[in-house]
Amino acid sequence: MGNPASRRGDLTATIKKKLHVAVLMGGWSAEREVSLTSGKGVADALEKNGHKVSRVDMDRNIALVLDGIRPDVVFNALHGVPGEDGSVQGMLDLMQIPYTHSGLATSVIAIDKELTKQQLVPAGIPMPKGKIVSSASLYEADPLPRPYVLKPVNEGSSVGVAIVTDDSNYGNPISHDAVGPWQEFEELLAEPFIRGRELTTAVLGDKALCVTELKTAQGFYDYDAKYSEGLTEHVCPAQIPENIEALCLDYALRAHRILGCKGTSRTDFRWDDEQGAAGLFVLETNTQPGMTPLSLVPEQARKMGISYEELVEIIVREAL
Repeated sequence: MGNPASRRGDLTATIKKKLHVAVLMGGWSAEREVSLTSGKGVADALEKNGHKVSRVDMDRNIALVLDGIRPDVVFNALHGVPGEDGSVQGMLDLMQIPYTHSGLATSVIAIDKELTKQQLVPAGIPMPKGKIVSSASLYEADPLPRPYVLKPVNEGSSVGVAIVTDDSNYGNPISHDAVGPWQEFEELLAEPFIRGRELTTAVLGDKALCVTELKTAQGFYDYDAKYSEGLTEHVCPAQIPENIEALCLDYALRAHRILGCKGTSRTDFRWDDEQGAAGLFVLETNTQPGMTPLSLVPEQARKMGISYEELVEIIVREAL
């Protein structure tokens, strides 16, 4: 991102033009509460930067609301469906309102883990092999040798992820009474479980920032671990070999470019440190990373000398 001091000077000049920004947050996805927290942080930062801000908790009348206030730009602080899957992006395209983060096509692909694989794996970015299975079939037999991971095909923030092991309390095969994503989704993605360490890299603009290792008390970076204070230790920058750091930065930036991401994205990895470079796998690229006090993109930006207010400003300016 260049020299932090010179970048601050550039931003000071650009924010002289004040904007009317609608911060779109909330909605009805499983990640509603996280979105509200992200949206509040963004709105506060934009107001601190001197912009006019409309805080919009999205409901089914969102098009009418936005048409009534006609903002210069929408900051999309939504997480999950429909704010992250292309639905809101398509609506804003039709309304000809500029918006932050990725566009329609990118959003449709990136939220779908199988479509993402179809884009990234042929480009040489390693991802776990897996297959889509019906939830009903899990009660008959395991789709893969244990341990394996089951996750929704198109949800973010590790919503509905289950790790099925030989000693898990799900049963073998999985019991109808066992609580898990098979009770909420008709289809799931089954992938081999990769032992090892959780890593993540944010991209801002067209630069990969750094690598964070996530150490969780429960051994898996699930939804609760992401958004419950004290459950996860963030080691930033990660204490990993230089070649693994370089691969994370390279894979994250290439995923950002291949998928067509804009503004910021975050790519998550699983690394089997006993396998070296061959043990590093991309799990997903998130086009709408969180902006909460516990979120990873603001944390990595700070490490690179970019304040929260500057980060928000950079994302808005790229949308324009």
